[in-house]
Amino acid sequence: MSGITDFDSLRRAMAENGEQPEGPARNARAEQLLVEAERLGVPLAVIEALGHQLKVYNYSSEKAKMFVPFARLLRLWDERPEDFDEYETHSLHWVFKWVSAGMLDQPHVPLASVEKWLGEMEHRYRLAGHSARAVRSAEFSVAAHVGDVERAERAFTAWLAADRDTMADCHACELHGQGWWRAERGRDAEALELWAPVLEGEYTCAHEPHTVLASSLLPLLRLNRVEEARAHHLRGFRLVRSMESMRGAYADHVEFCALTGNEARGLELLAERPAYFTDDGHPQSRLEFLSVVVLLLERLSELGLAGQRVPGPTGREWTAAELATHARAEALALAARFDQRNGTSYVSERARARMAQQPLVERLPLGVRAARPASAGAAAAPAAPAPVLGSGEPDLSVLIAEARQLSDTLQPHAVEAWARVARLAEGAEGVELEARDRAEIADHEAIGLGPEGAETFEQAAELYALAGDPGEALAARARAAYIRALAGEVDEALAVVADPYDRVLALYAEGATEVPQAAGVLMARARILMRRVHEAEEAVEESVLAEAEAAVRELLALVEGRAGNDVRLTARVAEGHAMLAELATHSGNPEAGAELFARAAAEFVETGLPWFAVEYEARLAGLAHQLGDMREAERALRAALEHGGPNLEAVGRAQLHLQLAEVVGGRGQADEAAEHALEAAHWADEAGAGPTFGAWARHQLGGFLVRQGRWAEAAEVLESALADLTAETHGDGAVVQTQWWLGDCLSELGDHRDAAERRLQAAEIARHWPEQHDHATLAHLAAESLGQAGLHTEADQAYARAGELWRDLGNVHGLVRSLRARAWLALRTEDDGTGAARDLMASAVEECADAFGAADDDEARLRLVAELGHTHRQFGDLLARSAAEDADDDSIRATLDEALSQMAEAVAVFVALGEDALDARTGAELAAGWLETDLGRPVEAAARARAVLRAYADAGHDDDPDAVGGEQGEDDTVEARRAEAEQLLQATKEQKDR
Repeated sequence: MSGITDFDSLRRAMAENGEQPEGPARNARAEQLLVEAERLGVPLAVIEALGHQLKVYNYSSEKAKMFVPFARLLRLWDERPEDFDEYETHSLHWVFKWVSAGMLDQPHVPLASVEKWLGEMEHRYRLAGHSARAVRSAEFSVAAHVGDVERAERAFTAWLAADRDTMADCHACELHGQGWWRAERGRDAEALELWAPVLEGEYTCAHEPHTVLASSLLPLLRLNRVEEARAHHLRGFRLVRSMESMRGAYADHVEFCALTGNEARGLELLAERPAYFTDDGHPQSRLEFLSVVVLLLERLSELGLAGQRVPGPTGREWTAAELATHARAEALALAARFDQRNGTSYVSERARARMAQQPLVERLPLGVRAARPASAGAAAAPAAPAPVLGSGEPDLSVLIAEARQLSDTLQPHAVEAWARVARLAEGAEGVELEARDRAEIADHEAIGLGPEGAETFEQAAELYALAGDPGEALAARARAAYIRALAGEVDEALAVVADPYDRVLALYAEGATEVPQAAGVLMARARILMRRVHEAEEAVEESVLAEAEAAVRELLALVEGRAGNDVRLTARVAEGHAMLAELATHSGNPEAGAELFARAAAEFVETGLPWFAVEYEARLAGLAHQLGDMREAERALRAALEHGGPNLEAVGRAQLHLQLAEVVGGRGQADEAAEHALEAAHWADEAGAGPTFGAWARHQLGGFLVRQGRWAEAAEVLESALADLTAETHGDGAVVQTQWWLGDCLSELGDHRDAAERRLQAAEIARHWPEQHDHATLAHLAAESLGQAGLHTEADQAYARAGELWRDLGNVHGLVRSLRARAWLALRTEDDGTGAARDLMASAVEECADAFGAADDDEARLRLVAELGHTHRQFGDLLARSAAEDADDDSIRATLDEALSQMAEAVAVFVALGEDALDARTGAELAAGWLETDLGRPVEAAARARAVLRAYADAGHDDDPDAVGGEQGEDDTVEARRAEAEQLLQATKEQKDR
């Protein structure tokens, strides 16, 4: 059995099919329904089924199929126009525009046929009495497609000049087309101004703001409005992701990724839609898609990734280079077909220009997970060019001098400079470096080796001794000892450093070495003693702190006042003060620690070594946060980012941005906090920490976007975060909060079924927590989403579960609201739900009353009174609604009387609450007044209307609009209540006059 037995069941089936996702399955069902319609023998049924088939074809990748049902519809109209009702007559003329555009997008349809059809459209519109606006719009599309700019401008002007009527495209679609042309003509700012009402939600339709968001991406980038472009991508891609018919808009998002350094995300987009490579029902959008595929993949080749595996047409594996070649050939072949049809080269020129675009932004972080592909040559920073002699050979002596200058002034890349010297010396014939040079090479090689450098430091010590610098030899040995301490061998390191320590002091006393060499040994010893402080598992013993402090102060006593212009010695002083800061913190004096960290950071900056200040500014920020000085914490974090500059490692930059996001967000600046969280996510990805630190940053970013009401962007970011967030790494609290936020976003976006799923997933985790408030809240929110998704049985079960949790928690307000929600569900969904709904509302009233009797403080009682008032109000509304379902006049009257009684109870409760419940009271009073009119009591109804007007007058809300206080929302409520009261008075007057 097909289930289609009459016209009504056919209409229900078509409506159900119209709600299904776009694609072949929906199209096939439309074809089946046409067969069913033909069996009914009702002409209008066939007409509606043809219209349904045409619509689903138009909103799919099989647009080419729509010409057949339209031709049949047109023939039916010409033969028997009386079979068409008013709606189908309108629809027939409406879809002329679809067919006109559809022909243009099919290169096998001759241009002469398109022009002929345009004339046919104009003729039929004129006969039907329609404006030429839609015709001129279609003519503009033809001219723009073939590149006839002069004709396009004429048609564009005529389009705007013609009157809008029922055949004109909706405001949203018209504005998209008008803005698109301005952007094509290089007037990006004008285009965005035109699109503003669509972007702001003033005008919408089935495909808007989807296409406007996509079309706006490049104009925004060209105007350097990159933050808006990012937002439009995140928001717009959510809208087009599941819509098969929007391949052109999807291509715009791939193009955006290719032009903003988001090649990895572009590849993810290709992977989501493999059918877009081959679906041939709409050649124009296939050409657009293949063109941006070429753009993206050739960008990868420019990054050195021509051999990377990429998603493409199914059936084989593709490298970036292979797929780029394939897509280019396919796109240009398609473009050539269009050009052959059009008699121009315009389409091919546009396709080639689109493929050849250069990035508009080097890197635009999006906040979603996608590490940037790294080219083969990007693994290491390119070495600076070596100085050369006139013969073209590198000058080794110049390289040594430059390397020594970098190391003596503690500049970045000194290690790389000495490595370059070593490579050149090793490859040069007949060159033998002096012992001092070899010592410094070994010294810096050891620094580059980090924890593995102890043995190389020992080699450097031997070479320094050979070079006649015993002090520096001892300093190198001390550095080797420190490496052992870093490996956890602190006691052994102290034993090893004892000899260099004693000997360097003796040498210094004899004048056999200088301050820098002695300071090097003392610093290494102090660092080793600080490792004992760091590795203490519990409170650090006083003796350990005292010994470390003595070592630091000995270093400072040696260096302070003797640094002169020696940057290395000045840096020793600054580091010594930072060590004292840390010791003060461990000694329970964070205020002194903060002061010393600030001093150390300032000394590094003043010395011209700001990148060394970063660590201590970050530590200072942590202490300031601990001390509650958020202003200083924020200042220190900003300074750390500034001073780190290009020398700051990606993971450090990510951490600083995230800390700053938390501080800034804590003072309510969610917009700036989101920017820092975005940067944190980006730099975490760059550091290869996307699944760990990056996921946390995305979690935070999503939360800040939620606070700003940027629901679509937040949803994209939060979904991306959830892919990596785990309870083991990030804590189950982060997972629950992310699901919670995502549920809120999806609810705001109208995706209620998905919102319910997210909230239920979060509730399941929270179910195991000792404190159950979050579990109850999530269960309640999930019930709301289930109800909004039409899953009423599941919603009732979820509300019941939430109610049990609220009761266990002693939260009467949550319990009462769950009971009220269940009452409304029962009324809407059960065959005889009035009785169950009454019982649930009555239970809610009883719960309020019982809790009021048990409450032991005035504030709790006031809140319960307010809850009781709202419950009486809803009980009245529910009863009034249920009366409409009754056929018996007496029972209707009895139910309305009962509803009025509940409303009166609500009014009395709100009166008792005074001014704070004024709006709630007047709302209930007016609802009671309308019930009085339904019961034929105009006098009583008028009294209630006058009571509302008097209540606002007594509260100072007179007829002077300037006298209305409060927020705009409050003002609107007052005006709405007063207007409704006047309407009620007028209704009672008319009722009395009858």
